[in-house]
Amino acid sequence: MSIDLTTVLTGLVFFIAGSAFSYFIYNSILTRKQESANNLIEKAKNEAEKLKKEQLIKFREELQRKRSKFYEDLKNREKQQYKNEQNIYKKEKSLRREENNLKINESRFAAHENKLNDLETTLRAKQKKIDELLDIQNDKLEKISGMSVEDAKSQLMENLQNKIKIEATQMAIDIKSEAKLNAQREAKEIIAQAIENLSYEFTMESTLSTVQLPNEKYKGMIIGREGRNIRAFEEITGVKVIVDDTPEMIVLSEFDPVRREIARLTMDHLIKTKNINPNLIEQAKSKSAKTVENSISKAAEDTIRDLRIKDVHPQIKECLGRLRYRYSYGQNMLQHAKEVALITGAMAAELGFNVKLAKRAGLLHDIGKALTSNSEGSHVTLGVELCEKYNEHEVVINAIMAHHEEAEPISPISVLVTAADKISGSRPGARRDTLEAYTKRISTLEEIANSFDGVSKTYAISAGREIRVIVEPERVDDKNAEMLAMEISGKIKESMEYPGNIKVVVIRNTVASKFTQDYEEEEVKESN
Repeated sequence: MSIDLTTVLTGLVFFIAGSAFSYFIYNSILTRKQESANNLIEKAKNEAEKLKKEQLIKFREELQRKRSKFYEDLKNREKQQYKNEQNIYKKEKSLRREENNLKINESRFAAHENKLNDLETTLRAKQKKIDELLDIQNDKLEKISGMSVEDAKSQLMENLQNKIKIEATQMAIDIKSEAKLNAQREAKEIIAQAIENLSYEFTMESTLSTVQLPNEKYKGMIIGREGRNIRAFEEITGVKVIVDDTPEMIVLSEFDPVRREIARLTMDHLIKTKNINPNLIEQAKSKSAKTVENSISKAAEDTIRDLRIKDVHPQIKECLGRLRYRYSYGQNMLQHAKEVALITGAMAAELGFNVKLAKRAGLLHDIGKALTSNSEGSHVTLGVELCEKYNEHEVVINAIMAHHEEAEPISPISVLVTAADKISGSRPGARRDTLEAYTKRISTLEEIANSFDGVSKTYAISAGREIRVIVEPERVDDKNAEMLAMEISGKIKESMEYPGNIKVVVIRNTVASKFTQDYEEEEVKESN
């Protein structure tokens, strides 16, 4: 019985010890598994974090690559667009030149045809009269006895010459008298139409402004972290910022010149403060907008005061001031409008028209260009709508349309505005035409004329719109002078590109003088 109890106790002890050992072994294995699992989880987290960072870096690189490609594509498109605009402008210029040449040739042909018809009628009448006189004289001479045929012919020719001279002299006197009577009546119309043909119109707009930077570091500040600053600037100002490889310079692109000027002033202010963030951009933009508004108002008031024009509607004044930031082919539109007003007023004063109305029409002829950036339609249509809305004079409205041939002039003032607009746009230095190019054009004109035989001297005048060719009278007669003018004109058309028309005047002048002396008489001919 005692043996059985001892055995039981021994077995129980061994069982408990085995159980404890088994639990210890199991707990150790479980702990190791837990540690291994934690290590795997930690390793997985590290791998995930590393993969996340790599993906983020790749994403940023891809974003930067796409952004660079976008700017490059945008720049290429702008270049292509500019190239297309240039091609269109050249084609339009060529078509206009051909159209003008066609009109000139048609007018010349019509004038020559009318002249030939008149000459033919006159010659027929004179021939008929001469035939009658010849018959009468022949009958009389046949009755005169003792006169030879040669003497009869001689007397007949002398009589006819004297009669024709008398008729020609009387005709010249009648023409001169009629010209004097009609001179005052026709002078205004002739001057107005002559001025209208002085020049040619061409236009090219600017949509870019540049901002100089102190150094290249400012480009990074302008872009900001992940492009935050540049996006904020574009959203606040509405102007696109182009940051390219041009050293120490950025470009602002926008069709509205006033908005572009506000953005330029804003960027200048931010660069001076050496700090850029959305709040400062908003503050600088508000300050720049007030500056530009004040300059617009002041420019309009100064122009109206200088021209002494009254009763201009405030809305028209604002549009007039906006022209201060508008350029056409390098020419400031407000200055152009002022020049046209002054030229129109001066011509109107000379011709006896309403000077105040002429200045007003000249000043407002391009007022629609202040609205083209924010409205649809041509500047002529927008200008007419604006002036009609605020009850401008009908002559002013007609001048706006007539200066681009969209309506027939209802007043000589409209013709003067057209002429003044072309004078202001095509005078030397007004638009993007350098002094060297102007001088070269003048020299080329003179060289072309001097290349013809019989030409003594050539002078280009009226800013290259007229050349006067003085010929040697011994080598070029009156008939060949007109032919020489046509040949010079044709060669200029073939070898040069120029705005408008060039008038070629060939001058042939012979002065005959006689000196009496005691022992001889001589005749001296001098040619100029």
